[in-house]
Amino acid sequence: MVSSDTSPEGVIEQLNECYANIVALTRSLDEQQWATQSLCPDWDTRGVIMHLVAVENMLDGWRPTSADEQLPFARIGDFIERADSMDNAELAEKCSQVFAGRSTELAGLTDEQWAQPCPTPVGPGTYREFMNIRVFDFWVHERDIATPLGRPTNDDTQAAETSLDQVHSSLGYIVGKKIGLTDGMSILFDITGGVGRQMSVVVDGRATIVEHLDNPDITVSADLVTFMQLACGRIDPAAAIEAGSISWSGDDEWGRKAASSLRFTM
Repeated sequence: MVSSDTSPEGVIEQLNECYANIVALTRSLDEQQWATQSLCPDWDTRGVIMHLVAVENMLDGWRPTSADEQLPFARIGDFIERADSMDNAELAEKCSQVFAGRSTELAGLTDEQWAQPCPTPVGPGTYREFMNIRVFDFWVHERDIATPLGRPTNDDTQAAETSLDQVHSSLGYIVGKKIGLTDGMSILFDITGGVGRQMSVVVDGRATIVEHLDNPDITVSADLVTFMQLACGRIDPAAAIEAGSISWSGDDEWGRKAASSLRFTM
């Protein structure tokens, strides 16, 4: 499986890229754009940015001691309560401050701290694995804002690789449980644009990710952003199919079902 640089140095570089992109975005928005509905149903642009800053503020100074402890979620609520009284310019400045602090903090962590077991949003893991999930979260949320605003994004980066890795590693679940592909069948996802790749799954008792398929029963084709937004439940599959943003070849019934059933997270 193609993957990104998940070393501490690689993760730091990717998070710094994510931080810089969001800070630049906040400095370019007018008042109407701050209030534009994002691809997250419950949040406008301001809500997405507030969420990103609140989580990084929660992580600031937090040192996990085990994978069994609880994340300090109360800090998110406390931050949002304070941020609600900030105007957009003040929130943009707070965003810059929090991200700068986190960048400095990450650079100072030891190898042992990066390898420390800790809770993550998807279960027990290590601090490094949690920070990979943070890259994914930032990458998706940046496009939650950029897509409705019609703004271009750079999709050919290590952060894009890390984000695609998160979905790639879940393809067994997506194909087996969400799509429900039957035993003996196989499917290839041909992702183009940015850090596109080919990803294959065979169902043999269970859905299993494999390195290569010669003759898949279904090939689903989509550009990177469409595929990721479908997997994250951000856009309507029927609209993407109608627009031709996602298509398939091979078994038509299963191809349509696959294109319509990629959502595994929100």
